[in-house]
Amino acid sequence: MRDLPASGESRLFTDMDIAFCYESVLPARGGCEIYIADLARRMVAEGHRVHLYACRWDQSALPTSLHYHPIPNSRGPRFLRPWRFSASCAHALCDRKHDVSVGFNKTWGQDVLYPLAGLHAASAEHNARKHRRPMVRALARAVKSLDLAHWSFSRLERRQYLGKRRPLIVVNSRLVRSHFQTYYGFSENELRVVHNAIDPARFEESDRLRRRSEARERWGIGANDVVGLLVAMNYHLKGLEPLLHAVARLPGPSRFQLLVAGNPRTGNYERLARRLRIADRVRFAGYVAQTRDCYFAADFLVHPTFYDPCSLVVLEALACGLPVITSRYNGASELLTPPEDGYVLDDPHDDRALAHCLEHMLDSKRRLAQGQAARHKSAQWTFDDHFRKLLIVFNEAAVCKNAA
Repeated sequence: MRDLPASGESRLFTDMDIAFCYESVLPARGGCEIYIADLARRMVAEGHRVHLYACRWDQSALPTSLHYHPIPNSRGPRFLRPWRFSASCAHALCDRKHDVSVGFNKTWGQDVLYPLAGLHAASAEHNARKHRRPMVRALARAVKSLDLAHWSFSRLERRQYLGKRRPLIVVNSRLVRSHFQTYYGFSENELRVVHNAIDPARFEESDRLRRRSEARERWGIGANDVVGLLVAMNYHLKGLEPLLHAVARLPGPSRFQLLVAGNPRTGNYERLARRLRIADRVRFAGYVAQTRDCYFAADFLVHPTFYDPCSLVVLEALACGLPVITSRYNGASELLTPPEDGYVLDDPHDDRALAHCLEHMLDSKRRLAQGQAARHKSAQWTFDDHFRKLLIVFNEAAVCKNAA
């Protein structure tokens, strides 16, 4: 088993010319786009020349010395836009001699492919698993098979990874590596595992206590309440429904509060909370511009997801010293050592097991020890370490490209 390449580690490029290819880099939208901005910033700070091939970007949120190469906006149906962006990007790259080019998610033709969102094939299967009943799950798979976008993205994925020119592939968890093996027959030696990381500077804590107090007051949470936090845009996929059922299983009265942040569309879940008679235990914050306020207001993160290649919210929670409850369908669970710094569920649908984990989090001494372990864990998975490992992979790709 090999997580990182051995070749090239002793001779790293000190002034690499590197191209990043991603359709939209607007860090305010979060997730992958924040990560690309962080990575570009670090590459530039280390003296590398970074080029961005994109249709849209926020120049104010990116390094000042970044080189921009505009790609025409991809118009037409959603399922065709990645094809058009990829073709335009590949054509633009042909005219330039970068040491290495890197594609993120739905692109082809680059030297390195880094699918931060994982495989589409795996995502489609895990999306079906979010339905509790087998018949509904089977119906969801059948409907998906008729979806033009699913068909298009599946074909695009085969073009990416099974074409004549094989890229060097980086995956952000062993979970995603196993998906490459299962769906496309890749061997472990064909894949490089580099777990996600975050820039801890985004969670500077000098004003944490003030922010915690203000955020709790804003959302009607008491100073002594124990707060579990879920941050997501796709609440169904991230397990909010079984989480609400788990909250309903908690003994009462208790000082527990669930804070839900991310997507402002919460009507269905608010109605479910009322039916379960837990509306007084759940705070729906909707979209929150400063997500660190959510972390500072919380005592632990609960993320019972049905699919995450390597969830950034878990890394952000650990960086804030919060223990984590997540599932084995989250690649970030590989970074945890349960029960030392949290818990990992086998099945997000198992609301009884999830309620048991929540009960453990109500123990202040246990939670404090887990929080300290979480902070220690986050110090081990630094962005510096992540960057060093990724640079080794880029170097390997550059060496192979020069030798071809």
